[in-house]
Amino acid sequence: MARARVPAKGVTVDDVRALALALPGTTERPSYGTPGFRVHDKLFARVLDDEAIVAKVDLEWRDDLVLGSPDVFHVTPHYQSHPWVVVRLPAITREQLSEVLASACELATPRPRGKSGPSRR
Repeated sequence: MARARVPAKGVTVDDVRALALALPGTTERPSYGTPGFRVHDKLFARVLDDEAIVAKVDLEWRDDLVLGSPDVFHVTPHYQSHPWVVVRLPAITREQLSEVLASACELATPRPRGKSGPSRR
């Protein structure tokens, strides 16, 4: 009987960089002394250290992420009232990280005035 392939967990800062910069219109610029990733000059993700990043996230989705995968996502007191989530790089798959970064980039992308746009999840 064939076993389902379980995605390998654990990514590096180089993986974060590659995935973030593959998104349309993104650039890298330091933020608080570590790599920061921006779209239209708006920060959507930042490296905290070799094992964690912080990513922009809808607050409702953040609660779902933290409750559903507390080994991967958490919130420090500093970010509690802000739309950011801490992502543990050793615990996330590349596929999950890609989704988080794409969502963060979309959230940071300015919307044209008067347009409601798609859900920011």
